Amino acid sequence: QVQLVESGGGLVQAGGSLRLSCAASGRTLRSYAMGWFRQAPGKEREFVAAITASGAGTHYADSVEGRFTISRDNAKNTVYLQMNSLKPEDTAVYFCASNRLPYYRVDEPRTGYDYWGQGTQVTVSS
Repeated sequence: QVQLVESGGGLVQAGGSLRLSCAASGRTLRSYAMGWFRQAPGKEREFVAAITASGAGTHYADSVEGRFTISRDNAKNTVYLQMNSLKPEDTAVYFCASNRLPYYRVDEPRTGYDYWGQGTQVTVSS
């Protein structure tokens, strides 16, 4: 059974940083693209960032480009999301997800993900 477990969320002031981790079991992540998504109260889940299986390619939502960095350590079966210069509008539950394929679709960044974590809360105070 595949499990993705996020950690690293918390409360931070605007301008601060957090690093989220997503550890996997039951699936060797090195064969699959990975993504981070978030969902704020009353809003739909939205794409944040994605990374190819090899880690050579990354893609970001415009809202986080230049502030967030997605990375992976395939030896540890873990994916990370470094979040800098956080804003109150970044407040949400953050989810990691594993894609069916080794790459993501830039034109449809939300497609292809078949396993999801339970999420970790990130709250940014003003």
